[in-house]
Amino acid sequence: MDNQLLALLQLGDSNFPSGAFSHSFGLETYIQEGFVHDKKTFLEWMRIYLEKQLTYTDGLAYRLTMSSLAKDDLVEIWTIDRRLFVQNLPEESRQASRRIGERFIKMGIDLYSIPLLDVYLKKIRANEAYGHPVIVFAIISDFLKINPKQAILTYLYSTLVTLVQNGVRGIPLGQTDGQRIIFEIQPYLLKTVKRIEGLDVDDFGAVAPGIEIAQMRHERLYVRLFMS
Repeated sequence: MDNQLLALLQLGDSNFPSGAFSHSFGLETYIQEGFVHDKKTFLEWMRIYLEKQLTYTDGLAYRLTMSSLAKDDLVEIWTIDRRLFVQNLPEESRQASRRIGERFIKMGIDLYSIPLLDVYLKKIRANEAYGHPVIVFAIISDFLKINPKQAILTYLYSTLVTLVQNGVRGIPLGQTDGQRIIFEIQPYLLKTVKRIEGLDVDDFGAVAPGIEIAQMRHERLYVRLFMS
């Protein structure tokens, strides 16, 4: 149990070198257009991003990947990988997930020597897969026998904490407001984990158009702090 907790703390640490800190996934567009400009509007954006995008993409993909791992169905895992890539319409966000995913794979191989991650990396390099961090996270958590609910909660929390840090820099906000947002988003995280349990495969990719459009428009911003 202690080893699993320590693994989650390491994988979910905002300092984990996955490269996620370089991306805002559309947040910067909202900031530059004035929709996100203080703690209140940032918290609301975080809630919508969690409930309307992460839930139906990364969250559901994690649950489906864990189910496929339990059945040793690698074909289904590669199908989930492809669906995550093709349903992610904004080019920057699609490439961001791919870069973060590949970096995560390499770190997972270095830390845990998981054979399936070697297979995943080879498929990416052979253009037979794309790479996504949530699939990597699922493979690692399954290998370490981490409780799935705790694992996906950690993954979602880590994703949002990184975005909070980017929002604090980009808006900008004080560190205290950033910590308040992390605290106030926690009930929504717990509700999201429960909601993911009840989703069906047909719910996959049911994201908010406004978020996707903001992610598409990011590449045309005049000044950018983040890569997406």
